[in-house]
Amino acid sequence: MHFTLSLATEAAVACYDITAELKARLEASGLQDGVLVAVTQHTTTALVINEAEERLMADIAEFFGSLVPADHPWRHNDLHLRTVPPDEPRNAHSHLIALMLGSQLSLPIVDGRLGLGRYQSVLLVELDGPRPRQVLVQLLGSMVPPG
Repeated sequence: MHFTLSLATEAAVACYDITAELKARLEASGLQDGVLVAVTQHTTTALVINEAEERLMADIAEFFGSLVPADHPWRHNDLHLRTVPPDEPRNAHSHLIALMLGSQLSLPIVDGRLGLGRYQSVLLVELDGPRPRQVLVQLLGSMVPPG
């Protein structure tokens, strides 16, 4: 079974907790044991597992902004040297951060629940927003009847 999560991000760089939606879709599927595989459909977003605490999510954005500054003279931003659509942003920093974070993740499904720890959440990290975004999710496994 597969589905697509869609959301409209509201900031240039921000973390969005998608855990509740993943849990709801898993519960509706009836899958008991297996794996959830998720992949972002964009080269300037990432998927991570971390704590969905407001201040930490702001720290994440600040940390990567200092590590990979947007105003660095990245070659990808030399738009005059590339064939690009008229609305192409200067977003090399977003691509580079996404490379460090990763675009996919896998989570075990055990007894109908995601294998997350107490403080863990699945976060979509927006690196070049605001934009409409999609995450493709595949649920693999077995339906185990009760008893």
